[in-house]
Amino acid sequence: MTSLSRNASGRPALASAGRMLSNALIVTRREVRDSFRDWRIMGPIFLLTLVFPLLANGMTNLFIGFFEANGAEPLLPALLPLLPMIVGFFPVSISLVIALETFVGEKERLSLEPLLATPLTNTELYLGKSFAAMLPPLLASYIGIAIYMGGLVFGGTQWRPAPTLVIQILLLTSVQALVMVTGAVVISSQTTSTRAANLLASFIIIPMSMLVILESVIMIQPHRRFVLWFLAVGLLVTVALLVRMGARIFNREELLGRALDQLNLRWIGRTFADQYRGEPGKRSLVRWYRMSIAPAVRALGAPAAVTGICLVAAFASGWLAAGSWPLPLDQFEANDAHLLENLQSWFELGRNNPNLVLAAVSQNLRVLALATLLAVFSFGTLALILVMIPFAITGFILAQVAAAGLSPVPFFAGILPHGVVEIPAIVLAGAAALRLGSIITRPPDGMTAGEAWIRALADTVKIGVGVVLPLIVVAGILEVTLTPRIVEFVLAR
Repeated sequence: MTSLSRNASGRPALASAGRMLSNALIVTRREVRDSFRDWRIMGPIFLLTLVFPLLANGMTNLFIGFFEANGAEPLLPALLPLLPMIVGFFPVSISLVIALETFVGEKERLSLEPLLATPLTNTELYLGKSFAAMLPPLLASYIGIAIYMGGLVFGGTQWRPAPTLVIQILLLTSVQALVMVTGAVVISSQTTSTRAANLLASFIIIPMSMLVILESVIMIQPHRRFVLWFLAVGLLVTVALLVRMGARIFNREELLGRALDQLNLRWIGRTFADQYRGEPGKRSLVRWYRMSIAPAVRALGAPAAVTGICLVAAFASGWLAAGSWPLPLDQFEANDAHLLENLQSWFELGRNNPNLVLAAVSQNLRVLALATLLAVFSFGTLALILVMIPFAITGFILAQVAAAGLSPVPFFAGILPHGVVEIPAIVLAGAAALRLGSIITRPPDGMTAGEAWIRALADTVKIGVGVVLPLIVVAGILEVTLTPRIVEFVLAR
């Protein structure tokens, strides 16, 4: 009975998704047909697709001759995979103009209103436009890569790349194209002129260019190419977030009614201040904590759970990684006396030099501030990665201690006294940063993405000032004054 009801409820959902996809493809077919008819767009794209691989082949032959003449032929297998990624990246970056004009271009040509008058839903319109913007760049990239690699495989070089390497290059090119196009479609749906969309495109081109440089650095190190699979997965997650965000914030009424982008600093300041202060009323520190900070902390339920899971996963990953890189910790017991002397001097130095507390506090605050800043540009993912690193290192070291047969008590004594205060602060700061970076992908109902982000920023600031900062200060004091004394006591027993 349960199986039948599940199937019955699943069929309408599948039928609805299929119908939505079918309606979206109606827009896609129209857009792709119009794009291929416009020679002013497709001509430069495919000319670049044909000419650039030929130029890259010529440059590759010059490099091969230079390497062979100078005895560096063994380096060729590491360098040959570089240009296929670049050959695939250039057509996508140039043809980004198609994605940037998906909505704002139609608005300037006065052809958007008839399209928005169709019975299609906002999601169907957005997905149809996105699919149409993706196809020409991907097709141009695949053709360029095929021409370049064909010249190396069937030409005088006779290069025989591994199938996994070819799959890796095609996958990276595809997900990079999807990230750039989906990001450009979001920009096009939120701007009022092609000029503004083209200016904002730099926020896509610059990070993606830096990513291609990073991929190139990894590509020339064959033993580290496995990292590229993780980059591809991260980019796929970014694509999903961009599509979700674009479909969520796309609104045809706003697109037709908005004639000019305005930067209302007074409204931004007022919105931030209202969210920071909380509900209006008599101002006091106790009321601020109860009526403003407490609701903001409660709103971090899901982000805090995600952050906690990521920190546990980082600790487990560090523990597992310790098996591959063992450290010689067996000699630590012979140096207990020297270690005790160091701890004693550290304790005396911390008691007589408050600057050490300031150094510990400032270090933690710099890391958390950097994590929050990175969260803004990465939907919160980079913030999680940054706060996960210390926990991975902790798991790695604890696994080494256990493998060496040493007592873990001094290890815990060096972490727990200040960790009981510092770890909750890290979880709260990481959760706030994650919410700040990801809230634009799903703003609350009745609230624009901009307003949701400003209010999330105010919540992040007040949680940082009212909760995280005091916890970090207390943790810094404990770390410098109390933790060394406890470790000294444990080791002296």
